[in-house]
Amino acid sequence: MTGTRGPLNAFLDLDPIPVANAQSGPLAGLRLAVKDIFDVAGYRTGCGNPQKYRDASPAMATAPAVQALLDSGARFVGKTQTDELAFSLLGLNAHFPPPVNPTAPDRVTGGSSSGSAAAVAGGLADIATGSDTGGSIRAPASFCGLIGLRTTHGRISLDGAMPLAPSLDTFGWFASDIVIYEKVGTLLLGDDPHRHELRRPIALDALDGLVLGTLEAAEYRSMIRSVASVLGAPRTVGPLSHSTDDLYWCFRKLQGYEAWQSHGAWIAGGDRMLGPGVKERFEHGATIGAATAHRERERRVSVRLELAGLLGEDGVLVLPTAPGAAPLKAASFDDLQAYRERALRLLCLSGLSGFPQITLPLGKVDGAPFGLSLLGPKNSDRQLIALAARILSGHQGGA
Repeated sequence: MTGTRGPLNAFLDLDPIPVANAQSGPLAGLRLAVKDIFDVAGYRTGCGNPQKYRDASPAMATAPAVQALLDSGARFVGKTQTDELAFSLLGLNAHFPPPVNPTAPDRVTGGSSSGSAAAVAGGLADIATGSDTGGSIRAPASFCGLIGLRTTHGRISLDGAMPLAPSLDTFGWFASDIVIYEKVGTLLLGDDPHRHELRRPIALDALDGLVLGTLEAAEYRSMIRSVASVLGAPRTVGPLSHSTDDLYWCFRKLQGYEAWQSHGAWIAGGDRMLGPGVKERFEHGATIGAATAHRERERRVSVRLELAGLLGEDGVLVLPTAPGAAPLKAASFDDLQAYRERALRLLCLSGLSGFPQITLPLGKVDGAPFGLSLLGPKNSDRQLIALAARILSGHQGGA
């Protein structure tokens, strides 16, 4: 793995290997980019770490979810950069030049699905796969002005993908066009087991209050009006019995514990040259014991049940995807970490519950994208996509 190629640093500079795809199908003519945690037959899966790439053998088979896209006519155009071992949220990998956010070049793309978001936002791919453990679809989509769904946990196969924290990991994809997004959703999700119409919007003050400042708050209110034109104004409910800090630490401890279980033996086996932030997160995971993980799993069950009760059969939670626009690349390490921790307080509820959440490119702050999210009951993924289509249609029509 020698670096990246192209003007956006989105794609890895790898020797091309022919990847067969169907010549017809619902995705025919569409270009597909694949995050480098997913196996593509003939390629090594590097997971954003040069040592991991050197240790890997070429994949014998393509990850099933990716193969389904190829079998439906999508054309593979390359593997995309990922944050190291997918354990970051900002799109900054110490081993590679950062991908460029085409919508706001002075700002980060978000991660860990950084190259995938850059490729789609920059018009280099029509569809790009990613994963979402703590926000790695939703944050880059919000930062780059894209549509991004964190799917119901376990609904789409993650076979042939690098695990980070298996009880939190999900498959996702990016597109800038909702029609393309719906085509992929139809293909990968099938019919929704959740049969009830999502027609009751709700809000939580603790989440709405996590936007960064007055500009962000004003823009979020404007985005809410786009939702209200389709669904009606969200009704504030709650609060949850767990604070946003409780939710954040529950998520962090479970993610850290599982990440160390997934990668600790390999990390401990030599100097893996882990970048700043990633190294410390794995070190934190190594300190979390099974008893702590068990307690946090019990808390997680209570969070899931409480959120399910608030949503019922027809509820949809409306919330900011992130605290605001993407942070500036020139921000200090401490400022970037502070943004990450604030963002995770918004992003962790979907992960802890396992319920789907879609982010829509409805807003801008200082000229940079800022997304709004809809979180629905378990297995309401395609309903969320359809609802997103209605909201985006009304938003664009009124723009």
